[in-house]
Amino acid sequence: MSVSITVATTGPIASKRDNPSLPTQPDEIAEEVHAAFLAGASVAHVHLRDAQDRPTADLAIARETMEKIAERCPILIQLSTGVGLDVSFEERERLVELRPQMATLNPCSMSFGAAEFRNPPADVERMARRMNELGVKPELEIYDTGHLEAALRLRDAGVLTSEPMQFSIVLGVRGGMAATPANLITMVERLPEDCVWQVIAIGRANLELTAMGIALGGNARAGLEDTLFLRKGELSQGNLPLVQRAVDLARALDRPIATHEETAQALGLSVPAL
Repeated sequence: MSVSITVATTGPIASKRDNPSLPTQPDEIAEEVHAAFLAGASVAHVHLRDAQDRPTADLAIARETMEKIAERCPILIQLSTGVGLDVSFEERERLVELRPQMATLNPCSMSFGAAEFRNPPADVERMARRMNELGVKPELEIYDTGHLEAALRLRDAGVLTSEPMQFSIVLGVRGGMAATPANLITMVERLPEDCVWQVIAIGRANLELTAMGIALGGNARAGLEDTLFLRKGELSQGNLPLVQRAVDLARALDRPIATHEETAQALGLSVPAL
């Protein structure tokens, strides 16, 4: 069984002060995505920043970033509707109107560090229905067991209809599940059959839990959104070293790397043209 690698280049939290290699502008993000695609990534998880490097849901910036990525490579594009903790839900949900192949859907509100990540139930349902109408596949980001149950209730109510379901198990955010092997196993055991999933391990546990997720049959995400360091005390020089590390982990576990065509097929998506 092959492994699909997602590159998460930017995220909503870190800045160039934290790691000067963090890409924030459309050209920078597109170049990092292209390099990751050549190394084996088949999905680009895209966060957006404005000219001052602040998280934004600006549609013009989103469109420009998507176009610049598509000009360089046929990687599958997944827009983050999480955007940033200071961006309203109404602004965030408008991103799906650009019809990316995929977009994130966070089923629950939660504490997120010292702030709050707001995803009111009625708003989540509205966005999920709109994603169905537009043919945008939801990537369900679950930070705790209750988030999984909320996603499954949406499925059972006929709100989430895209098959197979696609989950990201997020571990290590303050306010969600701790990044431990036991928590990962608990979540994997509760996932519905025939879903597609990956682990997103934030910070120090990134390497170990990424390896564990691959060994358990999941996919992998790599990039500066999840960890700024390649190893203790050594900042990663861009996203490429982290993607290469994930690729090496998969190959060491005798799991081949999925092409973007194979990933699209596994997710029930059309294949981007070269």
